[in-house]
Amino acid sequence: MDETSELTTKDVTTQDIAEVIAELEQYRERLVQETTETAKRAKLMRVSIMAKLEPELAKIDAALQELRNQQATLSGSN
Repeated sequence: MDETSELTTKDVTTQDIAEVIAELEQYRERLVQETTETAKRAKLMRVSIMAKLEPELAKIDAALQELRNQQATLSGSN
């Protein structure tokens, strides 16, 4: 791998993390909204659709929490 393409922790700013958090939150919201709309059109119960969607939402939530932790760590060290 090329050395210039690797990011180290010190290369990442709190602003970078904030942007990723915002994008991931928008993705999560869009995923829930679009899945719910599709379920309505297919006349499926929202509860069953959300149950199937929950593992993916849990992954997104875990990634968001990790990013927030990194952001807090960077903010504390500045």
